[in-house]
Amino acid sequence: MLQIQENVSLKNFNTFGIEATARYFVEINQEQELAELFTNPKWLTTQRLILGGGSNMLLVNNFDGLVIRLNIRGIQHYIHSDGKIIVEAGAGEVWNDLVNFCVDHDFAGMENLSLIPGSVGASPIQNIGAYGIELKDVFESCRAFEIATKQVKVFNNADCQFGYRESVFKTALNGQFIITSVKFKLSSTPTINISYGAIEQELVNRGINAPTIKDVSRAVSAIRVSKLPDPSTIGNSGSFFKNPVITASQFENIKANYPNVANYPAGEGLVKLAAGWLIEQCGWKGKIVGNTGTWKNQALVLVNHGGATGQEIYNLSSQIIDSVFTKFGVMLEREVNIVS
Repeated sequence: MLQIQENVSLKNFNTFGIEATARYFVEINQEQELAELFTNPKWLTTQRLILGGGSNMLLVNNFDGLVIRLNIRGIQHYIHSDGKIIVEAGAGEVWNDLVNFCVDHDFAGMENLSLIPGSVGASPIQNIGAYGIELKDVFESCRAFEIATKQVKVFNNADCQFGYRESVFKTALNGQFIITSVKFKLSSTPTINISYGAIEQELVNRGINAPTIKDVSRAVSAIRVSKLPDPSTIGNSGSFFKNPVITASQFENIKANYPNVANYPAGEGLVKLAAGWLIEQCGWKGKIVGNTGTWKNQALVLVNHGGATGQEIYNLSSQIIDSVFTKFGVMLEREVNIVS
């Protein structure tokens, strides 16, 4: 029998460490428990929040609805004769635990995604990415519970309509499905990707010129640790903003005034800018504003210095968006989900 708790603190369930209360709270440990939950019509009409690792959200207020915490665990794999490897993980698994499992087994494809905070179930929703790799590059399929029908459906890669930090679960099907497990397509013959960011230099610093996937994973982890604060030490949700994508003509205008603007190709006629660089140029890096601020080593990260409310952090993000637009004419978009 599922236990529905009332008036539960969410402080330990979000990496920002924001004190907020859920009116109702339930933990799901098995896929079939979702069907049990929604046999009660009350939960079909109650506002819902699906909670995984709590690493990609900002709680602006108390949540006057039902928080569903996914804790479905388990990792298994299948090896095919052609070298293709399918790894399936429950939605409640910690993302980096899954990456470590794959790297330890020499299953190639996820190593560049090391140390991203969050849960497996959230990874397709956000199409997480880092260092030249996105979730969609290794995604095979996922199982998702449809709330309206109480049926489980399987979504393949094309079904998910992946975009930059986007998927169909954030757009057309927002709020209609709950992902319960994800399958990933990996390989026993790695294609090493070290061209993005500082990976290559980190490997040089380590004296490695023929890197394995373990080497790449360790290098990525070291870079992330050097740039990003540990949520157990200081509240944060990693990168708060998306890297903006602009037209080539917009980029040329910015480059004329700022020749050192950090940028990456983003497809035909488009250029991706580094949001952290833009924010830093506006003087925000390491700045403290009340109980919040930006991280000293990475302006893209907003932090809770202790006792900050979600509204304080949201207000700071609005100030940053305004200042970047004023200076560069580029509108930043929040990557973190705002829960109000």
